[in-house]
Amino acid sequence: MIDEKLLGRITANPEIFGGKPIIRGMRISVEMILSLLAQGEKEETILADYPDLEPDDLRACLAYAHAAISHDKEGGEREGRAHRRRSLYGEAVSECGAD
Repeated sequence: MIDEKLLGRITANPEIFGGKPIIRGMRISVEMILSLLAQGEKEETILADYPDLEPDDLRACLAYAHAAISHDKEGGEREGRAHRRRSLYGEAVSECGAD
């Protein structure tokens, strides 16, 4: 189960990075922190480079990514094997058969 307190550190503001998820209202995106972690950057280095961040902020980014992936997986399982392609505007443009 994802800790809701950790996820509460992740916010979105349409005026900051076009509404992308950010950490505690700062101009530090979840996407950037996840990218740094994926590149093998050590938590200590990230925290030193961004002194306003706290260790729980990094954990919150991972929790956010887990929640997003978990949500996608659950949605896919509910739909079975039905697939729908969408245009850039979110409209269904084709569908393949479900079992």
